[in-house]
Amino acid sequence: MSKSKGARIIITLECTCQKLTSINKRKPGTFRYSSTKNRKNTPNRIELMKFCPNCNKHTKFREIK
Repeated sequence: MSKSKGARIIITLECTCQKLTSINKRKPGTFRYSSTKNRKNTPNRIELMKFCPNCNKHTKFREIK
């Protein structure tokens, strides 16, 4: 028998700066991070401040499906 999936799941975080028009972008495209979260402790979507190399500054990254 296999083990159950457990409480930790892998999520994808996408930069929110793509929705805003900015002149300071180095290259086009979306930037994403992968992370894990405990679905029992944090059932809602996560927002974290991380570095975006496209706009060369710290911006909000939101969880996507």
